[in-house]
This record gives sequence, C-alpha cells and structure tokens, in this order.
Amino acid sequence: MAVTETSATEAPREFQSGVANSVLHINDVHKSFAGLHALSDVDLAVREGETHAIIGPNGAGKSTLLNVCVGRLKPDRGSVTFDGEILTGKEPHEINQLGVARVFQTPEVFPDLTVLENVMVPALSKRDGHFTLNPFKRFGAETRLRDEAEATLKSVGLQGQLTALASSMSRGDKRRLELAMGLIQHPRLLLLDEPTAGMARHDTNATIDLLKQIKEGGMTKVIIEHDMHVVFSLADRISVLAGGRIIAQGTPEEIKNNPKVKEAYLGDEEV
Repeated sequence: MAVTETSATEAPREFQSGVANSVLHINDVHKSFAGLHALSDVDLAVREGETHAIIGPNGAGKSTLLNVCVGRLKPDRGSVTFDGEILTGKEPHEINQLGVARVFQTPEVFPDLTVLENVMVPALSKRDGHFTLNPFKRFGAETRLRDEAEATLKSVGLQGQLTALASSMSRGDKRRLELAMGLIQHPRLLLLDEPTAGMARHDTNATIDLLKQIKEGGMTKVIIEHDMHVVFSLADRISVLAGGRIIAQGTPEEIKNNPKVKEAYLGDEEV
C-alpha cells in the first residue's frame, strides 16, 4: 500500500474507500480559534484493534484533534463517529460511557487523593454511569474493584505507591498513574496524548511493553507522541499532521521513507 498524501480538497484514499474493520471515523473536521485554522479537512479512519499514531510538529493540531474526538471541543464542521455512533455534539462523559477513554498530555490526576483512590474513582464512575468525587464510603465493600485497581497499578509499575498522595509523585509517575486510570475503565478505544512524556528511558521502554500487551488484548489505541522510538515501536499505521492538515498516512516503514514527511517533521532523525 502506498503512503496516502492529501490535498486540501482530497480526502485520504483509505477514508474514501472505507478502511476494513474501522471503528473510529473522523470526517472532514475543521476547527478554528479566533481565525486561526487549527484543523482543516481532517479525514482519518482507525481500524479496530490497531495502534494508530498521529505525529507532527508542535502546533500541528494533534491535541486539538483528540479534544474534538472526546467532546472537549466542538468542531466548526465535520463529524467523529465511533462504532457507528456519532460522537459530535455529545458531552465528554457520554463519550466515555460509549467506551472511549483519554490519557491527557498534562496529567489530570486528583492531587489530594492517594494513588489507589485515583484509580478507583474512574473505575467506579465507569461502573455506575456517573462521576463522583466521594465514592470512598463504599470502598470497604468494593473488594473486587480494589483488587483490580491494585493489579492495574502493578501493571504500570506503581505497586509501591498505593497510599502515596498523587501530589507527591514525579511527572513521569503521574503519567503512569493516568495511564492506569485509563486502563481500568476497559475502554474499547484509548486515546493517548504523549503517554511517555517526562519518563526516563527505562520507564518509556516499560510503557512500550505494557502497551504492546494491551494490543494483544484487542484494544484500539490512538497515540500522539514526539518520541519516534515509541511511535515506531507501537504503531501499525501513522497519520502525519502539519499545519492542521493530514499530509500523509501509511505504515511506519512508508512514513520513514516519505520525503514530504521528512521535510515537514522527521528531517534527518534516525528512527
């Protein structure tokens, strides 16, 4: 399959023809802020079970695109569909209940709660269908969820910090905590915005291994990353954003060798 390059008036061939087994469709999405076009003509389809990376320079519109997907931003035009359900116009909590979870670029944890409590909050929210900051009166009766939260924290290497306050954690550990908060929701689609930012290399490699294990379980993932080691270790397919537009899509090998991508983003970087 050749790398797909797009113009302002032409959607990617993969979107035009419909990607087999795709679960997420982003269709003709536009978003502007005070006249600045953050996203223009964005078409993207993500196959079920794949890891789809979105890369590009700072300011390309990557985080804006994820915010549109989870309902934090409303597009000026276009739509986002997940498993046949139109997400555009829904509130973030409604999208979450459909099986979409987000790990943010800046960790969004509860600083005054313990690490274990941080993971139990989204677990209880997901189960009960609403969000509450005071579920702890029921923690004693939530043995199963507590056990699952501890196991999830162990999977991201935080088993030794269960009773620590989140405010005391390093940035890298907060990244792992938020990943655990996403994983315990058992999402069908997990959106990760720079999940290894602030991590040392050994922690980054451990996160790569964990995300590979998640892939074996069939979870669909969309990942934004600047670390090309992470991208090319995990991605099945890659979309490249520059100036708010998708300029190329393809396999990792195709993206590595794409002159347009090298000029816009990769340069002479060894990947």
